[in-house]
Amino acid sequence: MADPRQHTEQGNERKQQLLRAAEQLFTERGYGATRISDICAAAGVAKGLFYWYFPTKETLFAELVRTMRLHLRRAQAAAMHPAADPVVRIRQGAEASVRFMAEHQSYFALLDVERTDHAMADVLKEGSDVYALDVRRLVELAQADGLVADGDPAFYAVGVMGAVSSFSNAHRMGRLQMPIDGLAALVGDWVTQALTGRSASPASDRGAPSHG
Repeated sequence: MADPRQHTEQGNERKQQLLRAAEQLFTERGYGATRISDICAAAGVAKGLFYWYFPTKETLFAELVRTMRLHLRRAQAAAMHPAADPVVRIRQGAEASVRFMAEHQSYFALLDVERTDHAMADVLKEGSDVYALDVRRLVELAQADGLVADGDPAFYAVGVMGAVSSFSNAHRMGRLQMPIDGLAALVGDWVTQALTGRSASPASDRGAPSHG
C-alpha cells in the first residue's frame, strides 16, 4: 500500500521545509548541537509532524545527504555532453562538481566535520562510492578507446575525486583565492593531464590562483 506521506504536494513541501531548515541549522550550529525541536521551530512545523517523515534526526541527515548527492549528480549530468569522448565528460563532470561544491560550501564544510562521526560514516561513504563508480565507468570507456593508459580504473577514479575534493576544500578554506570558474577550469586541466598526459587547454590561459 502506498505511503501517503510520499505522494501529496503539501506533504512533500513540508518534508522539504524540514530538510532546508535542518541544512541551515546543521551548517550554523553543527549536527550534534541541533535538536529536533530547533529544526521544527525553524521550519514552522509541529514536532509531531517531524516524526511522520523522519523517525530520528539521523534519518533526516541521511535524507539530506542523499538529496544533495542527487542534485550533484544532476549538475554533473547536465554539464556532460553526451557526444563527447569519456575524458572530456570526466573533465566536464569534475568542473561541474567544483562549481556545485562552491555553491553549497557550507554544506560541504559540515560534511568535513561530520565524517569523523561513526554514525554518519556509512551514509557519507555511500555517496563517495556512487561518485567513484560513475567516474570509474567513464575511465573504463576511455581506456577502451585508447585515451587513457592501462591501469586500475579505480585508481584513476580516486585521483579525479581527490583533485575535485582537495582543490574545492582549499578554495573553501581560503587557501586558493580566485573566481570559481577559473578554479573549475584549472581542476579540469589537472584531471585531463593526470588521465592522458595532455591538457585540453593551456593552464596559463586560465590564470594562476593566488594563495591566501
